[in-house]
Amino acid sequence: MDAADRPILFFDSGVGGLSIVAPARALLPDARFVYAADSAGFPYGTKSEGEIAARVPALLGRLAERYRPRLIVIACNTASTIALPAVRSALDLPIVGTVPAIKPAAAISKTRTIGVLGTDATLRQAYVDDLAQRFAADCTVLRHGSAALVELAEAKLRGEANDPAAYRAVLAGLFDQPGGAAIDVIVNACTHFPLVEDELATAAPRPVVFVDGGPGIARRIAFLTAGQSWRRTGGDVAVFTALTDRERALAPALAARAFSTIEAL
Repeated sequence: MDAADRPILFFDSGVGGLSIVAPARALLPDARFVYAADSAGFPYGTKSEGEIAARVPALLGRLAERYRPRLIVIACNTASTIALPAVRSALDLPIVGTVPAIKPAAAISKTRTIGVLGTDATLRQAYVDDLAQRFAADCTVLRHGSAALVELAEAKLRGEANDPAAYRAVLAGLFDQPGGAAIDVIVNACTHFPLVEDELATAAPRPVVFVDGGPGIARRIAFLTAGQSWRRTGGDVAVFTALTDRERALAPALAARAFSTIEAL
């Protein structure tokens, strides 16, 4: 494979990483993308640290061998907070992780009360405690873990109808906490959640600002690949570790994002 043909590979347990693909494509329209979803291991947010730490580096090794990416984006907050050091040790190429956007949230909060929506596996990591201490020490940071919201985002991209009450129930996990009435910024600390930001905004009991790491990650990718040549031929590839009817139902949403080929790993 010629250097100009080498893609950027995005990795997530499901389709959440597509929220990182969108801003990355805006900055790098000529880049080839491979989107890899560990559908056989989905969802990561309910798994143990040990399972994720063992699974992610091995899978990324196989994906790197098959697709020879110039850079890998772990487009999953849970996998990044748990497995990023191991992946960087195992693979000799740039690895970009995804972390909760607590710093930009703190920069814009006027009430100094921030909500963080993520998966349980992400929110219990010491990494999140460190981010809050370093960048939001003067803020009240309220957290809520939701596996249901991951499923809602996946269902939306499969074209299934979503119940607005389900989004209200998720947000109640933040707003109903002591001090929750003061939240003015919510961090979407799972890459799935920006995919349903419109639904969350509609369900919120009052206007709030939602922030996520997508734009910052896109800028990081552009910086690390600055000056490199690109040759984009044909559509991009989406690859799944399990390819069932559930994954095939995502074909229209993937095609709309230029992933015209679907493969199984």
